[in-house]
Amino acid sequence: MKPQLLKGSLWISGARVTANLLNFVGMLVLARILVPEDFGLVALGTAILVIVTAVTDIPVAEALVQHREPTTDHFHAAWTLGLLRAMLVALVCVVIAHPLARFYEDPRLANVVLALGVYAFLAGLNNPRAIMLTKELIFWQQFMLQVAQKLVGLVVTVTLAIHYQSYWALIIGTVAGQLANTLISYSVLPFRPRLRLKHSQELLSFSIWLTLSKIINTINWNVDQLLIGTFAGKTELGHYAIGNNLASLPTREVSEPLITTLFPAFSRMNDQPERLSAAYQSAQSFLVAIVWPIGIGMALIADPLVRLTMGEKWLPIVVLVQILAPVFAFQSIGNVAQPLAMATGRTASVFRRDLKIFLFRVPIILLGMYYGGFMGVVWARSFTGTVGTIFNLNVVRDITGLSLVDQMRPNTRTLLGSVSMVAAVWLLNASWTTRSDWTGLLMHLLASIAVGFLAYAATVWISWRVMGSPNGPETELIKIAGMLRKVARPAT
Repeated sequence: MKPQLLKGSLWISGARVTANLLNFVGMLVLARILVPEDFGLVALGTAILVIVTAVTDIPVAEALVQHREPTTDHFHAAWTLGLLRAMLVALVCVVIAHPLARFYEDPRLANVVLALGVYAFLAGLNNPRAIMLTKELIFWQQFMLQVAQKLVGLVVTVTLAIHYQSYWALIIGTVAGQLANTLISYSVLPFRPRLRLKHSQELLSFSIWLTLSKIINTINWNVDQLLIGTFAGKTELGHYAIGNNLASLPTREVSEPLITTLFPAFSRMNDQPERLSAAYQSAQSFLVAIVWPIGIGMALIADPLVRLTMGEKWLPIVVLVQILAPVFAFQSIGNVAQPLAMATGRTASVFRRDLKIFLFRVPIILLGMYYGGFMGVVWARSFTGTVGTIFNLNVVRDITGLSLVDQMRPNTRTLLGSVSMVAAVWLLNASWTTRSDWTGLLMHLLASIAVGFLAYAATVWISWRVMGSPNGPETELIKIAGMLRKVARPAT
């Protein structure tokens, strides 16, 4: 890993860790104040908004990153397209708000959809030049943007929740955070937008496949929430939304910082196939070595974690985290396919992949709801998420020529370490005397984390040495340990 890439990844990681620590603390506080039905109502409105947003999305930011020399007119066109899209989303929210409220037989949903339309409009006004921070691998400003948005949203949400104990705290906090993000984006990178459409066709030609892909993908990943909200109820949807968020949190927050830096990094070597393939394998094995133990570990500590931090009313989410967290971790093995395809201009491959996953996943989710209800959806997601990873690996094979076996082989030691971790924590739990008081839960949680970490690290290290210390995640970690001091020191 190059020092500049490492430094960028550290900035993004720091931003996401800080922002999501705030988000996690806020979720725990709100879980104590609000009821699952509140979260369910907001999750239903959010799922609807996400689908509307995806249908109208124009991912010009990715086009600007992929473009070698974007001009000021490119940014004006990007801002104009974003404004037109934001106005369209807001109008759609106005049109569908009351019909949706009647369909779900909940008048509160109309105001929720209208308020989220304001959030979407503000998001469409963001400074398009901010994406250049990613292209140039400059990330400290992104740190400011992400942390400021989360901090403002958290303060507003928690303050309103304490005073009013209403789901409106979630809505208003979200809007306030987006408003802060929009304003700060112009202070970090000054830009005076103009209503211009020059180069819009050029931006759209790159974005069209990503737009179609996002439509398919968004419907795909939100159909479960719509089904649960329609047939199981908002309390169950609240459990599902929070459980899903908790299960995906560690995997998402560890993987996305690295993936964000990989897109511009891969873009710089898209005309060097052998170098690109080697970079992919290195990045993928490094990502998996970190994400698998964290994601699987979240499943192992779900019970004491939820009991300790959220209380007994949230115990139904424990089984969701135990089932879904390992699946999210496993899926990380194919997460590098997206930046690889975008960097090489193979956006049509991304669309074909997402269409295949959609046609595979949605029928199984529907069958899961029909035959198993709430838990049927959870198990259907587990199955489709595991099998669907193959579609990502096939995209990589088409671009790089690496077979599925070649892509899986560098992760052998990570697999051994993960199995060892599961066995060690299982043995600990089998011999642990359960105590429901705060001290007992905390000791159980800390012991599980310590035992799991030591088992994983020891197994990976021993197997790496037995195999002759080949190049892999272990050597990358050793290099990073040496780079960290250089990155931390200012250049002379």
